[in-house]
Amino acid sequence: MNSQDQAAAADADHSAPTGEERRPMIEAIGLSKFYGPFAAARDVTFQVNEGELVAFLGPNGAGKSTTMKMLTGYIAASQGEARIAGNNMMENRIEGSRHLGYLPESGPLYYEMTPTAMLDFFADARGLTANKKTERIEIVVDICDLSSVMYKPISKLSKGFKQRVGMSQALLHDPDVLILDEPTAGLDPNQIRGVRSTMRRLSETKTILLSTHILQEVEAMADRVVMINEGRLVYDGDVSTLRERGEGDLDEAFHTLTHDNVTQEETS
Repeated sequence: MNSQDQAAAADADHSAPTGEERRPMIEAIGLSKFYGPFAAARDVTFQVNEGELVAFLGPNGAGKSTTMKMLTGYIAASQGEARIAGNNMMENRIEGSRHLGYLPESGPLYYEMTPTAMLDFFADARGLTANKKTERIEIVVDICDLSSVMYKPISKLSKGFKQRVGMSQALLHDPDVLILDEPTAGLDPNQIRGVRSTMRRLSETKTILLSTHILQEVEAMADRVVMINEGRLVYDGDVSTLRERGEGDLDEAFHTLTHDNVTQEETS
């Protein structure tokens, strides 16, 4: 091998991993959840690779929140397996949770506390050392832009600030993975703009699964879209291909895939 070939081989060895080579950080493997005869989710299978921001779409009652709760280990799957950073969330939930930040639709807030007190409480619950706690609280306060409200009761904060406080606790232990359920629901346009800005910053270093109804957020931020309807996966692909399904209109694509109850096999 000549010197040019050796240099090319060395460059190839040190090149950035492709999407196919990225480690799967969120894995849904045949996830199903049954409540008696009702299936809230049925055989949902997809993965989110390291460094991706994936939008999780579906109409109300489609099974998005149920699937997210199974992925986080918050509820047990009736069938299938959920993995976070390679950890089975039923068998090894504590280790998986070290890699995971979860913001449910109604965030885990203690309204009688201030953001300062709540972050201090969560840091202790996470087992952060005193130095690490101080460092991480400073970082998440900056990321979520909370400095102006740190000593106000959470009950007195606007919905936008409450969402930011919820986000800050999800980020406190510096997780690799974020699962966010409708983080902009009920916010006004200015508040949505602030949350979007925060998520763009986070997507530079985190793997994110984001549930949303706002298709503009999908176009602005998502690398990929996963869509479910009536508990079943109906689409897993990039935004441009989804737009083509609606002849250039994401709203039309969403309507087609959810209104007509198309199954995953029919979309492949």
